[in-house]
Amino acid sequence: MFLEENVGGFDLVLRALLGTLGITALATNLIKSSPLKWIVALIAFTGLYSSILRHCTPYALLGINTARKK
Repeated sequence: MFLEENVGGFDLVLRALLGTLGITALATNLIKSSPLKWIVALIAFTGLYSSILRHCTPYALLGINTARKK
């Protein structure tokens, strides 16, 4: 239940894009505030992690599935 793919399509692309933009913003030092850096890092890591695994635990708990059915 918890490790089956439930992220796909537009949702997957959006997560990967936001994660990449967050990492890029952190790497180029666009974000100056320290607490904001941690928030952006958490969002970027979560986006990239869930797009690589194609799994979102809150989606699994809520019964949402945006992945294509096989």
